[in-house]
Amino acid sequence: MTRSDLVQKLAEKNPHLMQKDVERIVNTIFDEITVALARGDRVELRGFGAFSTKKREARSGRNPRTGQTVSVAEKIVPFFKTGKQLRDRLNGKEGNPADD
Repeated sequence: MTRSDLVQKLAEKNPHLMQKDVERIVNTIFDEITVALARGDRVELRGFGAFSTKKREARSGRNPRTGQTVSVAEKIVPFFKTGKQLRDRLNGKEGNPADD
């Protein structure tokens, strides 16, 4: 599902909202998650999961094309851990939310 698919689906389920307003809401949510992660904060959406960041130390890597050893700089990467409710739905332990 793409961002535009999400906007379209939410607009269909909420006909009292204009599509541009739904798009603004979705963009604001994603922007706030991004800003919080950039600050180093953790973002938890109960039942869905938690976004956080992890630090990857500098290391030696290998160029797969040439086999040459290259140095990979330290970096911070986003990390997502699923919530229990999402895991249960994915494993068929609860009803499918698409049926609602």
